[in-house]
Amino acid sequence: QVQLVESGGGSVQPGGPLRLSCEASGRIFSRYPMGWYRQAPGKKPELVATISSSGITDYPASVKGRFTISRDNAKNTGYLQMNSLKPEDTAVYYCYLHPSVVHDPVGGYWGQGTQVTVSS
Repeated sequence: QVQLVESGGGSVQPGGPLRLSCEASGRIFSRYPMGWYRQAPGKKPELVATISSSGITDYPASVKGRFTISRDNAKNTGYLQMNSLKPEDTAVYYCYLHPSVVHDPVGGYWGQGTQVTVSS
């Protein structure tokens, strides 16, 4: 069984940075693509960053240039560096591992979520 534990959420002022971490148990982390989803109240989950097992990254337009996803396979840990944060980035953020495609929210492993609040 794989467990994902997120950390690093909190409150930040607009324009500020925040870094999320996601530590995985087990031995699959290095082989699986990883993604970060977020869900704001009353909205559908949004995939905000993906990284392949080899380090290829992708982002939607809403966060491109502001968010950076990375991974350290030796530490079984993934990261989401968020800069220039906006109030609309406020959400619960989840890390996600999937055997093949992180765009499929079924069949993978989820973290417990961490709250990010951007407010002045």
